[in-house]
Amino acid sequence: MSEITEIRWHGRGGQGVKTAAEVLAEAAIRDGKYVQSFPEYGPERMGAPVLAFNRLSEERIDVHSNVYSPNHVIVLDPTLLESGNTTQGLDLQGTLLVNTDESPENIREKTGFEGKIITVDATKIAKEEIGRPIANTTCLGAFVGISGITSLDNVKESVRGHLGSKLGEKVIEANMRALQRAYEEAKK
Repeated sequence: MSEITEIRWHGRGGQGVKTAAEVLAEAAIRDGKYVQSFPEYGPERMGAPVLAFNRLSEERIDVHSNVYSPNHVIVLDPTLLESGNTTQGLDLQGTLLVNTDESPENIREKTGFEGKIITVDATKIAKEEIGRPIANTTCLGAFVGISGITSLDNVKESVRGHLGSKLGEKVIEANMRALQRAYEEAKK
């Protein structure tokens, strides 16, 4: 059986966590991978904590449960680090990616996570490139930059496909710039 890569996204309603997970899944499909993408939320409203998940594999995925031991965790809202469960089950060989202007050392102190921590100020990038503090595509770009889980070109095509029917070309191009910038910053 092929290895399954599991990803857990933490954010708040309205931040695009579910969309980011869907776009990642669509990009991985372009690579010929098997994927799952699903959110976990109840009747919460905008601003309430939301989780989304991905599974990616070279072979068919027969697991249909929540992700309990992710290889990677992506946190769009750093205030969620205070809840204490953002790193729960995270593989020490995996990566914690946090949208913050804080250093990885500060995040390590807050979370106690001993594995790899990457920080990127995705909100700042989103404000500068898109004009709004919605950092889902920006965090996605950073994640692809550090993980290499799919190509940036695949992600860009998936963003275009996913957002194309909802947003104008100007907004899509702004998202492309934010995605590219976060990808490059995270690779450093």
